[in-house]
Amino acid sequence: MFGRWLGSKGSRSQAGAGRGGALAGVRVHRSAGVLSCRVLDPVSEPVQQAEFVVTDGAGRKVVGGETDPFGSVLATVPAGEYRLAVTAEGFTPFHGAATVDQGAHATLGDVTLQVAQPQQLPAPGEWDIDPNHSQIGFTARHIGLARIHGRFNTFAGAVRIADRMEDSAMHVIIDAASIDTNVQMRDDHLRSGDFLDVGRYPTLEFYSERFVHRGGNRWGVTGALTLHGVSRTVTLDTRYLGLGNGLEGDPRAACRATTELHREDFTLTWQTMLARGIAAVGSSIAVDLDIQTVPRG
Repeated sequence: MFGRWLGSKGSRSQAGAGRGGALAGVRVHRSAGVLSCRVLDPVSEPVQQAEFVVTDGAGRKVVGGETDPFGSVLATVPAGEYRLAVTAEGFTPFHGAATVDQGAHATLGDVTLQVAQPQQLPAPGEWDIDPNHSQIGFTARHIGLARIHGRFNTFAGAVRIADRMEDSAMHVIIDAASIDTNVQMRDDHLRSGDFLDVGRYPTLEFYSERFVHRGGNRWGVTGALTLHGVSRTVTLDTRYLGLGNGLEGDPRAACRATTELHREDFTLTWQTMLARGIAAVGSSIAVDLDIQTVPRG
């Protein structure tokens, strides 16, 4: 019983075979096999924290994760046909196919990722956020169990792209009353004085003049977020997605950004507790922004 990588000359061995072998201590279900490879850059250094996804013949995700400090991918999967995708910031994605047999180890050996060409940056000038193709969402923990997903439906903003990208600026204003978690009673409570207090603080505002290139298409956008009458420094972990054209051929630039807020930092200290002492709303709030911008006409 042996596994093999299709279209490659990868080694084949029985899973866990050989005393002292790399997989000698791996216990594999009798209906499963082991699938592996090592991910390297063009100078043969391991690529750490590259993301990998293994999918079955129907395109369903079977397992996923990140490469270890040595660039290794190792997955135990039921016998069958699989696709492996490996992605890493700054590199061209890798895709491969594999057949894994019961009790067998299928390995591609060393997979070398090629350096990707950097995305073209937006032209210098004023770019406005397109609210019809953008979203500002958030996720919060509810009573220590389920997650609440919500968004703000009304916002506006602009990005001033400088000749040197690092000198650019961004300004976003959000209507606090437009918070929407798809539950009217909960939304009314979030707008009340217990939480956002939209009567006193009608907007959230973010302003940044610090764009820091973190390599590849990743940028850190650091600025002041004013929420509930309090301003704090916040950094958006931003992935630039590149340029494109709308349905009418209009140029667009897109990015996705994430950050985490702690509501106590903004005096959002509403602490209604359940009988067991669990806060009804968790202290950490994950924020996700999907943004498209268009040149100001």
